[in-house]
Amino acid sequence: MTHIESHGLTDLLRPRSRPAPGPPPPYPGHLVSEDRFLGPGRLAWTLPSTHLSIRFAGDAPAPVRDKDGDANVGSSHWELRCHRLQDSLFSSDSGFSNYRGILNWCVVMLILSNARLFLENLIKYGILVDPIQVVSLFLKDPYSWPALCLVLAANVFAVAAFQVEKRLAVGALTERAGLLLHAANLVTILCFPAAVAFLVESITPVGSVLALLVHTILFLKLYSYRDVNLWCRGAAGGADPAGTELGVGLGRGAPQRPEAEPSSPSQWMVPTVQNSMKPFKDMDYSRIIERLLKLAVPNHLIWLIFFYWLFHSCLNAVAELLQFGDREFYRDWWNSESVTYFWQNWNIPVHKWCIRHFYKPMLRRGFSKWVARTGVFLASAFFHEYLVSIPLRMFRLWAFTGMMAQIPLAWIVGRFFRGNYGNAAVWLSLIIGQPVAVLMYVHDYYVLNHEAPAGT
Repeated sequence: MTHIESHGLTDLLRPRSRPAPGPPPPYPGHLVSEDRFLGPGRLAWTLPSTHLSIRFAGDAPAPVRDKDGDANVGSSHWELRCHRLQDSLFSSDSGFSNYRGILNWCVVMLILSNARLFLENLIKYGILVDPIQVVSLFLKDPYSWPALCLVLAANVFAVAAFQVEKRLAVGALTERAGLLLHAANLVTILCFPAAVAFLVESITPVGSVLALLVHTILFLKLYSYRDVNLWCRGAAGGADPAGTELGVGLGRGAPQRPEAEPSSPSQWMVPTVQNSMKPFKDMDYSRIIERLLKLAVPNHLIWLIFFYWLFHSCLNAVAELLQFGDREFYRDWWNSESVTYFWQNWNIPVHKWCIRHFYKPMLRRGFSKWVARTGVFLASAFFHEYLVSIPLRMFRLWAFTGMMAQIPLAWIVGRFFRGNYGNAAVWLSLIIGQPVAVLMYVHDYYVLNHEAPAGT
């Protein structure tokens, strides 16, 4: 490290011999008088007429501290010093990274601010979450359980797929006949619950979502079941299974109890959604934006709670019961610096299915990577719209549009944002994008089911 102190520049630098130990010279400001602290072998230069000195020396050694963090009292020159070369903690060169206290401060501030809003909500609206209303979301008629019947009926399709594969394994069916039977079974899995959700009046929107979700998961599993069995038959016959990786569940050690689900902030969302109808009807854009921002926080909290409850608690509990060893249900999507990284890491089971059964097969058939990625987003957009429009019995394509909008959004974020700015852009799209779709669907559902009969 180089240390320079100058009181003028008049002469040339010239080397000088090291002075003998003793008291410092009488002239002021000449730091070379301290170079007895430099140690042997260090080079010192001085300018006598201007008292310019340049010293090549290391930083001052850090003082030895006791167990309480206080510097030990000593008599040496280094231990008597109170300053040494160092950067401020917030500087990037300091290497300091322990901001746990600031994170705790942010959590405390978040709790206090939301506690005030929650108390204000209770004072203004009272308790809006009624257990009876919660039950009515799932059950309209206590003597009619169409959603539960649909969930139980899903076993029929699983048994049908098993029977087809059993006959294919012994050669009782040709591969072409098996493909046709599997295709008919998969199409029926998606169409049958959709028809019931449209035709049966006693089924509720929430019940429809749960039933359709079960059938969607079964569709993905049976599609994979058919492909894996086809690859295994090809491998048994000596053919190359096209780069197939068959997953093997390995048992783990001590079981872990799933975490409990936190309480839902729906008390906060109900009045916000209800109060958003008039601004939409009047096309008051400033009020629409205000309601959107007000809805963003509780909606995002519900989404985070849902993620933790499903991907961490439920899936780990099921994996423990089934002794399934691959527990990577999510990766660090919260560190995403691009939209693409987020979609590749927040839902690992679906991502692996898309890569294995959709993306790579398209590449093997000669499609470009861009076309394959667009096809994956199209499939994802279809299932998002399938799970929203059919239970609400209306087709507005907001979910489909939102998913397809991820393609240009991914390009924009990847092109113009990097690092922390990209991560902030991803978070902003998650916090703002979902409430936009929620308000669109709620507004259209309200107009379709409440205002249309009054206008006729």
